[in-house]
Amino acid sequence: ISLAVLAASAGTAAAQAPVTAAPDTRSFIAFARKALKWDEPLEPFKVAGPIHFVGTHGLGAWLFATRDGLLLLNTAMPGSGPMIADSIRKLGFKPEDIKIIANGHAHLDHVGGHAYMKALSGAQVVTMDGDVAVMESGGRDDFFYSRELDVMGFEPVKVDRALHDGDTVTLGEVTLTARKTPGHTKGTTTFVASISDDGKEYTVVFPDGVSVNPGYKLTGVPSYEGIADDYRRTLQTLEALVPDIWLAAHTEWFDFDGKRVRAQNNGAAAWVDPDGYRAFIASRRKLFEERLELEGGSK
Repeated sequence: ISLAVLAASAGTAAAQAPVTAAPDTRSFIAFARKALKWDEPLEPFKVAGPIHFVGTHGLGAWLFATRDGLLLLNTAMPGSGPMIADSIRKLGFKPEDIKIIANGHAHLDHVGGHAYMKALSGAQVVTMDGDVAVMESGGRDDFFYSRELDVMGFEPVKVDRALHDGDTVTLGEVTLTARKTPGHTKGTTTFVASISDDGKEYTVVFPDGVSVNPGYKLTGVPSYEGIADDYRRTLQTLEALVPDIWLAAHTEWFDFDGKRVRAQNNGAAAWVDPDGYRAFIASRRKLFEERLELEGGSK
């Protein structure tokens, strides 16, 4: 389940956020940290080609090892920085060699360790234009959670490069294409890469932007102007992508545990799952349309 589904299971989101986090926000974060193991360390491992997993049981953080240094995508929860650094060392790399830190979107469960990792490595932080202010304010400029910083805030971090839709991020032989897929946040980003593993080429997609969190308003007086159209464009963008391998910031999205076990024998082939990707995006479109209908809006 996503953060949105998890929140729904904890109760109805507050329509007017108080100065401190609403009980449901506090509840679903606490539930996720325990039940979905957002803070629980997991042994790092190679996925395919230059891609390695350095996250927690519940949250994906992805390390690209290139000839010119390391690129880190997502840093999990606040407090996860030292764990990620240890995971990088276990793989035989040095976290001090991280040159670029990127993120899928600016929520605490994916950028909580950014400031720590930047201080450790001196890396350049790159973020899509719509999320720059949120990153640099530690969540204070978030369109929805800005008044729940006691639960949803994170350590601010300076953004060195603002990305725009279609920009590329290159380090060594690895190039990530950044596709702006907003809605979940204003600057949510889906990254696309082409990698090689044992002589085989793979297109890898890191989809993001598909969850409509409880409390978000798509119609009437929307959470932000144009949010529903952003989600529509995001879904269209994601539907047009054709990955061999897809990885995500939430491990429950993509049969992470099953693929991880199968990879012990099958290597990179265990992660190949184009049908799973299409089914996932189709399910998210259905949830979006159901949410519109619930609000009385049009598809």
